[in-house]
Amino acid sequence: MKFDLITRASPAQVLEAMTDFTDRRLEIWNTTLDPKIYKVIELGDTWAVAREGSPRSPYWVIARYDWSDLGVVRWTELETNHGDPGDGFMRIEPSGAEGSHLHVEWSTHPVRIRDKLAIFLLHHTMNRVIARMWRNALDRFALA
Repeated sequence: MKFDLITRASPAQVLEAMTDFTDRRLEIWNTTLDPKIYKVIELGDTWAVAREGSPRSPYWVIARYDWSDLGVVRWTELETNHGDPGDGFMRIEPSGAEGSHLHVEWSTHPVRIRDKLAIFLLHHTMNRVIARMWRNALDRFALA
């Protein structure tokens, strides 16, 4: 999956929203993060391991996030319920007077035929929907 988006959130706000692993994460990402699945497993200064999934989705991942590189948040799936782990990243750059341009890429590796079809559809038809959901969450965060 690949997409780009522009948000009102500054690069610092985007980084804060992406790397906040307190209970506030559930508020920031309330449309994309299922509170019944979400759990922080480990937390460091520039990394975190968390179990996450989206509402109304049967899929979850345990991912290790790393934001030690300036302007980049990377994640590596350690475990999934749909196949072999994948990975991804978000590059954050300034855009306009106060906003940010984000370039996002991630891959997953489903094993079962049923999951391959679902993940294929997700990655090839939902890019715009997911980008819009992320932009809305980040825009709300910027205005809070």
